[in-house]
Formats: sequence, structure tokens, C-alpha cells
Amino acid sequence: MITPRVFADFHNADAEGHLRLNCTGTIEDLANQSIELRDGQLLTLYSEDLEVDGVVQFSEEEKLWVAAIDWDKIRQVEDFVVQAKV
Repeated sequence: MITPRVFADFHNADAEGHLRLNCTGTIEDLANQSIELRDGQLLTLYSEDLEVDGVVQFSEEEKLWVAAIDWDKIRQVEDFVVQAKV
């Protein structure tokens, strides 16, 4: 099973280090992929050239969805540009 890849703002974390899943880019990615968040769901979260795997959970304190991530496992992603041969 492929883990969905969804935008997240790595500067939008709560006091526990969970990424909040409420920014515009996240909402757009979820809608475009027809993803309905649920507890325990796995996502790959990305922002610019970074990505990390996370587990979705609902924050009762903030009343919104967040993703628990391991900040030490954030990966640098290389952009691959495919050039057409002329």
C-alpha cells in the first residue's frame, strides 16, 4: 500500500512536536487526493525539499488533526528534473 504524500508546514508544530494538519497546502492536498483523516493513518508529510513519515491523530486539546513525527527522521528530498532530448 502506498502512503499518501501530503504537504505540511514544518514550522506549524504544537508543544508536543506534532505537525498541525490545518494549513492551506495540507487541506488542498487532502482534498485533491480525497483523503479523509483518521486516527492511526500513515502519511508522508513534505515541505519544499523535506519529508517525513507521520501518524495521524486528533488533538482533543486543539480540536484539530495533527501528525506525530520523529524529528530525527526528516529526509532531504532531491528534485529530479527530466530534460527532453532535442
